[in-house]
Amino acid sequence: MAKLSDLIISHPNVTSFTELEKLVAHAGEDGIMHLEFDLKPDYRDTPRKWEWLLEAAFTRGTKYD
Repeated sequence: MAKLSDLIISHPNVTSFTELEKLVAHAGEDGIMHLEFDLKPDYRDTPRKWEWLLEAAFTRGTKYD
């Protein structure tokens, strides 16, 4: 299991929600079984339905990028 906050902290080069979405997709492919959304991403482009979008990215991986 991983926490969203841990992913964000360990990748300070990620500066937008779009980049975070790609990072989450890679995490899903790397074998992480569960991602806990323990905080709301604080990016200017974070959409209202951010949890749904990150869950979808985590589930589908990078195969649809």
